[in-house]
Amino acid sequence: MIESKSFRWNECRALAALLGTVVMGLSAPAQSDEHALDTLQVHGFLSQALVVTDNNNFFGQSSQDEGSIEFTEIGLNVSLRPHQDVLVAAQVLSRRAGGNSSDAEPKLDYGLIDYQMISDQGRTFGVQLGRIKNPFGFYNQTRDVAFTRPSILLPQSIYFDRTRSMALTGDGLTFYLEQRLSNGVLRGQFGLGKPQAGDDLSDTLQLQRISGTFDPQQSTIAQVRYEHDGGRVVAAISNANVRSQIESHQSGVSDGDFYFTPWVFSLQYNQELWSVTTEYALRRSGLKNFNQSSVNFDTTGESWYIQYARRFANDWQWLMRYDSLTSNRADRNGKSFEASTGGSVPAHTQFADDLTVGLQWTPHPQVMLAGEYHHVDGTGWLPIQDNPDSSATSRRWSMWLFQLSLRF
Repeated sequence: MIESKSFRWNECRALAALLGTVVMGLSAPAQSDEHALDTLQVHGFLSQALVVTDNNNFFGQSSQDEGSIEFTEIGLNVSLRPHQDVLVAAQVLSRRAGGNSSDAEPKLDYGLIDYQMISDQGRTFGVQLGRIKNPFGFYNQTRDVAFTRPSILLPQSIYFDRTRSMALTGDGLTFYLEQRLSNGVLRGQFGLGKPQAGDDLSDTLQLQRISGTFDPQQSTIAQVRYEHDGGRVVAAISNANVRSQIESHQSGVSDGDFYFTPWVFSLQYNQELWSVTTEYALRRSGLKNFNQSSVNFDTTGESWYIQYARRFANDWQWLMRYDSLTSNRADRNGKSFEASTGGSVPAHTQFADDLTVGLQWTPHPQVMLAGEYHHVDGTGWLPIQDNPDSSATSRRWSMWLFQLSLRF
């Protein structure tokens, strides 16, 4: 079993650095003080969901009794401009998605200093330093705010909740460029830093074959995004190169390396009352440089979804989506994987096809009610912490979700 080595920034130090920058900005002349305080913004959100499944468990013991209410998201964020070219922003997040109540302990979700070196009518160029949300696909940077999601659950084939720690944020710096064109906007981001690696990664990424500790290394992430005609057409390409050394705790097995290199291709078409969104991902991952060949592996997974959303009656929206996950393109039905485990791990753990229908009602800009139904073939994205015995899971299962979301 692989554990995560403590490598995150000391959160007190990160917050202290941010507060220090704010204090420096506020120590300027009185006019600057007034300007800085005028830009102070504080926002928050709260979401509570009920999850009910007929088989398997999702975010708690959802298949028992009346379901699970162990899906809660609470966030508080603050931003301030001590100078017209400098933004300081941070968010604390408490999130429970099954597991123990201790999982809801508030954590620094992001905390950054943003400096714009160029900002005029034609372009904006800047750099962000700190803990930064990764530009990955359409939804990753705002995925924890329910009002920014088209559904209660994002497409799990790409926006994994069971391995969210690695994709969510990184500690480092990001350069960004926005170029305004005659009929569109071109945006680019490039980040360098250390990814987070929580305890959710080991089993999900098939790393249970060795006992060891993650030691994340400098990794990169980049995205190019184009918005045409005021956002009528939006296209993006995202890529990451995530690396981590693994310190082996297993006798006779040397240290080695873990790598993860996903590509995500995103496309969206918007009209006044409806939108069509699709994303496709190739995910290459593996272990290398171990002295035992049975430990090393290289796998390419594939994910895609297509989604239709329709807005009506001003404050209602319904959605339909088909979402497909394949853990290994060379073993789409999972039969070879099942054979390699001696039949102890079912083939259906290696894929998932999900048909989703959902409905959202926003009676007030600060209140949203949502419900959705999932019919799933496969358990490829089923949370392992809620289903520790994969042999006891059902291949075909259904799920209902209901959620209340508030914001200020």
